[in-house]
Amino acid sequence: METLLVVGAGPKALAVAAKAAAMRAVGLPAPRVIVVEAQAVGGNWLASGGWTDGNHRLGTSPEKDVGFPYRSNVARTHNHEINAKMIAYSWSSFLIEHGTYSEWIDRGRPSPQHHFWARYLQWVAQKVQLDLVIGTVRTISPTTSGWESTVELPGGTSTIIESDGVLITGPGFSGKAIGKHPRILSIAEFWDLAGRRKIPLSSRAAVIGGGETAGSALDELSRHDAMAISVISPMATLYTRGESFFENTLFSDPSKWATLSKDERRDVIRRTDRGVFSVRVQESLLGDARVHHLQGRVVGVEERGDLIELTLHNESRSEQTHAFDLVIDATGGQPLWFLDLFDPAAVDMLELAVGWPITQERIESAIGYDLAIEGLSPKLYLPNLAGVAQGPGFPNLSCLGALSDRILRPVPAGRGAKDYAQNAQVEELRIR
Repeated sequence: METLLVVGAGPKALAVAAKAAAMRAVGLPAPRVIVVEAQAVGGNWLASGGWTDGNHRLGTSPEKDVGFPYRSNVARTHNHEINAKMIAYSWSSFLIEHGTYSEWIDRGRPSPQHHFWARYLQWVAQKVQLDLVIGTVRTISPTTSGWESTVELPGGTSTIIESDGVLITGPGFSGKAIGKHPRILSIAEFWDLAGRRKIPLSSRAAVIGGGETAGSALDELSRHDAMAISVISPMATLYTRGESFFENTLFSDPSKWATLSKDERRDVIRRTDRGVFSVRVQESLLGDARVHHLQGRVVGVEERGDLIELTLHNESRSEQTHAFDLVIDATGGQPLWFLDLFDPAAVDMLELAVGWPITQERIESAIGYDLAIEGLSPKLYLPNLAGVAQGPGFPNLSCLGALSDRILRPVPAGRGAKDYAQNAQVEELRIR
């Protein structure tokens, strides 16, 4: 792979770009990494990105930075040298360069605010001289030898970028909501109003979602006037993300993931990653008597004047309807948002690789060791959907260094993908 196009300039893009720079620095070949981003490096961690106001705190330790867990397995040689090079792009090095490392330690190593995490990512981008294109990918098409991506640039012009592989990152569009009503807010609208201090007063508010997107919205909403706040999610209760050694090690060390059955893997993800709040958010909500949980999936939305009636469905009981005067749709991103970028030929290729119809479950099952769709050439890397097949840390910030290893480690000529994956896992265990 000579050229890799990355959609989105977030942590995953920076991890891959930094690892490629470290590989070149020790004399190893690495692809040119071109990153396309609509606004700025780390844009989804800024208020302008529509996913936060930038002032809430990171749910993951910042020490899980672009090189973590610093156990490189990207080549047969030079891995220790690559680890040393990656330290130069670490969170600690960022703080040391800015003269704030000791202060951060003395304050108890707090999680940074989202906008400060974006500053770290921008610092990494500057260090590695990121090949950044400000623009929006509009279409992705297959060619005889790779991918062709049409990028709309500021000002309305466009350019075409050819690449050997495409890496999709990010949660997609943050402007969707379950209905059109002045009192039904998408997460983007909510954070826009929060930033302008114009969140509407309400007597009974609802936040739909049980993950970190919903958790941050709840954290913010609890600081505003509302007589009652309901959290709506299909889970039996509001779960806290597991933060013990035994849970964390499954995120940091993906080599253990292969020993679990598919049911066990989905159970781990359900209990520790999807639909859970961070410990910090849970603790802040515990003392707020206004916050309550309603179990169910929203299957109906009706307007009743200034009120919105939501119908909740549960498998074990009849549907229930509840009325609210403010609803925030914080269900998060759309996992398959990138399909809207694919032209018919690209969709046909994907269908041949994963089966028809294309579903999230089919794609998740088809992701190989290198975090790309197996049987699809040219390479399409989808780490956000790699949790079930390859490890729960790949869709989030838990093992960015291992993610970059998987993507940048070439499959040796004449070796099948399954052979390659098995041998690479053996090498991971040997390195440890």
